[in-house]
Amino acid sequence: MKKLKTPEEAVALIADGDSLLVGGFGLCGTPFTLIDAIAAQNQARNLTVISNNLGESGKGLGKLLLTGHLKKAVGSYFTSNRDAVKAWKNGDLEIELVPQGTLAEAIRAGGAGIAGFYIKTGVGTKLAEGKEERAFRGERYILIEGIRARVALIKAWKADKLGNLIYSRTARNFNPMMATAADLVIAEVDEVVEAGELDPESVVTPHNYVDIVVLNRYRKIGGEYVEKASS
Repeated sequence: MKKLKTPEEAVALIADGDSLLVGGFGLCGTPFTLIDAIAAQNQARNLTVISNNLGESGKGLGKLLLTGHLKKAVGSYFTSNRDAVKAWKNGDLEIELVPQGTLAEAIRAGGAGIAGFYIKTGVGTKLAEGKEERAFRGERYILIEGIRARVALIKAWKADKLGNLIYSRTARNFNPMMATAADLVIAEVDEVVEAGELDPESVVTPHNYVDIVVLNRYRKIGGEYVEKASS
């Protein structure tokens, strides 16, 4: 399978200062293995991460916060990780807060080639500062730009050898839309099967969106993600 690489080979394509779309909601649907591989190297730092949140303390994207790889975080919910709040208060992390629905739509728009769209959410608040405002049908709206990044790190359940992806329940979350909104898409999966084994009706992300596939080194036991023992 030409698209299958090790996590280390995949993250070697991430450059210093890159912008990353990273899937996940809390820790659900998070590409833990790819995050670990980034944390273990030093060439890609000063990263801007666009994700719903920054994981938890020492878990998921929280690891990259502790290793100092992150310059800026764009997302909706950061208070689940006390380290993120502390880093922001100390001036070690830039944070851009985006309402969750707005974030999802901005990523979808970026993947669809839509430069921007108008919404009512945030009008009259600090979130609207610096944004263009217009009135439609007597209501105030602000302009939100579509979001794209150079790299997307996404988590799926299965891939076939072409790179078609299916997801597991709510672990799907932001992952499919992020796969459409980046120049380089790296998918972490639990299993790779032969082409033709996936039900075509279950494929959510077609292979033409996926550049690289890596195998997950974690497994879920009792609701907790644990790293697989090396063989």
